[in-house]
Amino acid sequence: QVQLVESGGGRVQAGGSLRLSCAASGRTFSTYGMGWFRQAPGKERELVGRINSNKSTYYTDQVKGRFTISRDNAKKMVYLQMDSLKPEDTAVYYCAARSSPSREYEYWGQGTQVTVSS
Repeated sequence: QVQLVESGGGRVQAGGSLRLSCAASGRTFSTYGMGWFRQAPGKERELVGRINSNKSTYYTDQVKGRFTISRDNAKKMVYLQMDSLKPEDTAVYYCAARSSPSREYEYWGQGTQVTVSS
């Protein structure tokens, strides 16, 4: 069982930066793949990017070059550094965990709101 708690959301002007954190519980955290997702009002939840257990990363084209995902297995933390933020990045951001790349994400945090004003 893994529990996830996001923090670090807030309001920022376009062009600014925020860093989201995701605190995880569970003894086998280092073996889990972690993902960041977001859901804007009226839209479906979408993947932002992910970091695998070997720390390889993937980003969607929408955020590539602006967002960076990292993890600290000793602290059981995952981070989403968001730079050059745009109003269209406004959404609730969620972190998620899965025990295998072949599985769907099994565990989800409660989400944290990010609002980017123009």
